[in-house]
Amino acid sequence: MGQVMFIVWRESVEALLVVGILYAWLKNGDISARRGLPYLWAGVVAGVVLAAALGGALLGFSEMLSGDAQTYFQIAIVLIASVLIVQMVFWMRKHGRTLKKDMESSMQSNVQSGNWWGVFVLVALAIAREGSETAVFLYGIGLGQQEASTASLVLAGVIGFGLAFLTFYILQLGGKIFSWRRFFQVTEVILLLLAAGLLVTGVEKLFDVLLESSDMLASADWTMTLTAPVWDTAWLLDDSTTAGSLISTLTGYRARPALLSVIVYVVYWVVICSALYRKPKPQSQRQPAV
Repeated sequence: MGQVMFIVWRESVEALLVVGILYAWLKNGDISARRGLPYLWAGVVAGVVLAAALGGALLGFSEMLSGDAQTYFQIAIVLIASVLIVQMVFWMRKHGRTLKKDMESSMQSNVQSGNWWGVFVLVALAIAREGSETAVFLYGIGLGQQEASTASLVLAGVIGFGLAFLTFYILQLGGKIFSWRRFFQVTEVILLLLAAGLLVTGVEKLFDVLLESSDMLASADWTMTLTAPVWDTAWLLDDSTTAGSLISTLTGYRARPALLSVIVYVVYWVVICSALYRKPKPQSQRQPAV
């Protein structure tokens, strides 16, 4: 439930940021700019509808499958969600500082040419992107929340959406402690931890399915080594408890991790840290384009 709340909260704040930037630009512009406001709100509605359609398509397609096909589809969504979260983090790190300028520039171009449908498409795609990512993330997270009721997941989503409005309002007030920069820094770390948890879950589920479908693979010595627990910290934090389950999904923590899970987790963070702290090559050292 906490994972659902966090994803809805984080993605909703980002969507509100996009709408807020465009709304403020149109509202504070001249009379011609204000004519784009109806297209702005129509784009928001269209984006939400597109995102909801994707969520419905995911659920519908999953229900159409059965047996191993459904299992592999669900595992694929978990792994895709993990990749998308990482991609989103790196995209925001690259474009976050110029997001406002880029969107206002695109909006100005549409307004000057009288292309109001361009405003509609810009907003619809922005909202649909955030919403579709949320749908994939929630579907992936939901696979590890099978014990949770639909009502509790919906409640978590509603609370997350309400917190997003409150967060957006506070951030708009400004402040050095709780600023947009600090918001993205903190949520970036949590998102990367969440992606690690989803990756480990997806790999574990995939490996379990492969073991169940192959007696030869299940009896091999190397598979027993990979599935053997490396340590046991259940005495400190049991991942079967409510708190432990929440931390497990948010960070990939396992009280009794198999060697395979440890390897996946370590490799993930080596790759992420290498990408985060990789220094760009000086211009003089870059190869000229051919």
